[in-house]
Amino acid sequence: MTAQTYCDRLLQDTPFLTDRGRLSEQQVDRIILQLNRYHPQILTDRAAEKFRNPQAALRVRLCDLLGHLQRSGERDCREFYRALYLHAQPLHGRLPSRPAPQNSDCTELDSGMEGHELSGRGPLHFLGCLGVAAGLALLIYCCPPDPKVLPGARRVLGFSPIILQRHVSRYLLAFLADDMRVP
Repeated sequence: MTAQTYCDRLLQDTPFLTDRGRLSEQQVDRIILQLNRYHPQILTDRAAEKFRNPQAALRVRLCDLLGHLQRSGERDCREFYRALYLHAQPLHGRLPSRPAPQNSDCTELDSGMEGHELSGRGPLHFLGCLGVAAGLALLIYCCPPDPKVLPGARRVLGFSPIILQRHVSRYLLAFLADDMRVP
């Protein structure tokens, strides 16, 4: 399978891009301005004014721009795709010339939930840990400083490392050791 050039891709994507409602006037203007400002060799000021003419219909201006880019060469088409990606990223992802995903057994799209997942163990594990932390905080901070009550709290904390995992028990035992040293 041969790799598609950007000019071939642009030729394939032109009907999709010029379809009504795909690109807004602002998006087309931003793309033209980027090609003009960052790459004046692609679009000169005169050409940019022609493609941004508000008297002409958006579809006509876009067809003229895409035809100009196809005649200009591979580098110009590549820069158009970069500008399209920057200013119309959702549309860029739906282009007909985009390669299909390599894994055909993938049944669902990426929903972007990786950034929102709390841990690899799931939300119930997180809620359990949060409950333990809140309980310990309430026990330590809300406990009255009465010396008769504090030994009871020490006993509860003393037995909690047996129930909890090893890495938590080290911190609880260190807390108890520091607490017992202070008269």
